[in-house]
Amino acid sequence: MDNDYDLLLLENQVCFPTYAVANKILRRYQPLLKKIDLTYTQYVTMMVLWEKEEVNEKDLVKALYLKANTLTDLLRKLRQKGFIEISRDENDKRNIVIRLTDEGRKLKERAVNVPKTLADEHWLTDEEFRTYKELLYKLLEGDWEK
Repeated sequence: MDNDYDLLLLENQVCFPTYAVANKILRRYQPLLKKIDLTYTQYVTMMVLWEKEEVNEKDLVKALYLKANTLTDLLRKLRQKGFIEISRDENDKRNIVIRLTDEGRKLKERAVNVPKTLADEHWLTDEEFRTYKELLYKLLEGDWEK
């Protein structure tokens, strides 16, 4: 870079193409998720529950890289839709447990085509896609609290 101001050029940013690609992906998910009455964040939350059936709120926060206060409203809405149950852990009342309901399990069948539909739409080879995903997770695992 020739000077300090080159750091301010959009083309020299890593954050911008990351942001732009994320926006494109989320916009592509929207019509598919609308059909099953979920937002993207609700969808990824349900993905964790479809895998585990029951999860502690702290583990869900960790899995989704969210803050607990962000999750509160999201879980309330999923409960209102009948997809989950929320309760206190019998052994430790401080812990909140989220469980999949029968309606939540049925939703999995309606959601199964979402990733299938989008998998055919990326413009990377399988190897590039794997590498991209690995790099993103490496970034996610970094210490961002400095």
